[in-house]
Amino acid sequence: MKIFKSILNTIPRPWLIKVSYTVRPLIAFWLKGNTYTDPIDEKSFRKFLPYGYGKQRKNALSPSTLSLERHRLMWLFLKNDTTFFTSKTKLKVLHIAPEQCFLDIFKKQQNLTYTTSDLESPIADVKADICDLPFKDNSFDVVFCNHVLEHITDDKKAMQELFRVMKKGGFGIFQIPQDMSREKTFEDNSIIDKKERTEIFGQYDHVRVYGKDYFNKLRSVGFKVEEIDYTKKITTEKLERFCLMKGEILPVCYKPSS
Repeated sequence: MKIFKSILNTIPRPWLIKVSYTVRPLIAFWLKGNTYTDPIDEKSFRKFLPYGYGKQRKNALSPSTLSLERHRLMWLFLKNDTTFFTSKTKLKVLHIAPEQCFLDIFKKQQNLTYTTSDLESPIADVKADICDLPFKDNSFDVVFCNHVLEHITDDKKAMQELFRVMKKGGFGIFQIPQDMSREKTFEDNSIIDKKERTEIFGQYDHVRVYGKDYFNKLRSVGFKVEEIDYTKKITTEKLERFCLMKGEILPVCYKPSS
């Protein structure tokens, strides 16, 4: 576990993404088994990989898709409770900082016009700052932006941009690491030391820890927000088999039609 933690904290994320395409099939073959299953590709393994920049979580990272708990939860929600994969009307989708576990699948979906964007990711289509997106108002039916806002100094501006480019009546999922024991978000821009940031914010490149007020921050820029504990719809057996985090909240955001 110490090896994985050291890799995460020393190798730049764009390099990790590039290397993972070569390493992933080897790890998936090595860990084949029947204890845990990734619902995204339905492949099973004797164990998942640990993950975490600070405290490591056991059985968090799927060897085949490289999905984490939050990705697998989002997948199950989209598949079972939305028309994302089945819509007869073609959906325009914007995915900020696209995750590898979704990228190829979403690109192949015939009912989606899929655009990815990020400032640094080598797998994104459009290189852009989330605080100044190069898209017209009301452009996308669906917007995904997961575990990005905690990196952004002006997160309100980023939220405003996500709201601006989303079509009226559209929806988005904006996951973040969240400490539900905190009523209010904590941030301190004077903290710049990487070790100190990891200790306080959970990761060396995070600039805040979101609290319960995160949902109201999204509401303040115009979104209607549903705080969905989707794990309540999943059996205990599947929570364990899919390696999900019980009680994790999906922030599903809607842009009002009028």
